[in-house]
Amino acid sequence: MFKKFLSKTGMKKDEFDELEGEEEYLELDTARTSQESQKVIVRPFVLEDFVQVKPILDTLREGKTICLVNIKPLREKDIVELKRAINKLKKTCHAMSGDVAGFGEDYIVVTPSFAEIYRNSATDELDE
Repeated sequence: MFKKFLSKTGMKKDEFDELEGEEEYLELDTARTSQESQKVIVRPFVLEDFVQVKPILDTLREGKTICLVNIKPLREKDIVELKRAINKLKKTCHAMSGDVAGFGEDYIVVTPSFAEIYRNSATDELDE
């Protein structure tokens, strides 16, 4: 069986023995790779129409991006479409174990599962 293998590779037994003794390896730069995979992207979006929800959801599904969504243009244009867009974002985010919260009147923050949005509680306000 070994002879059959060598004949298919075109190697002689002596050549194979030489290769077998050599140690070949590839050194990986693990520090660089781990830093790149740990990076979180904070990306702004402007929501002017319901159709613009799809790119936000696609980016969120990738799992490395926190989305800051400016909802002011859609709020001024059509409040019903805004509610529909926010409900779509909430449902998808909930399914992914993410988080959604208002950030002032003009922005919402949408995060994937690795991030949690800080919310003030009654005890925090008393401590300050």
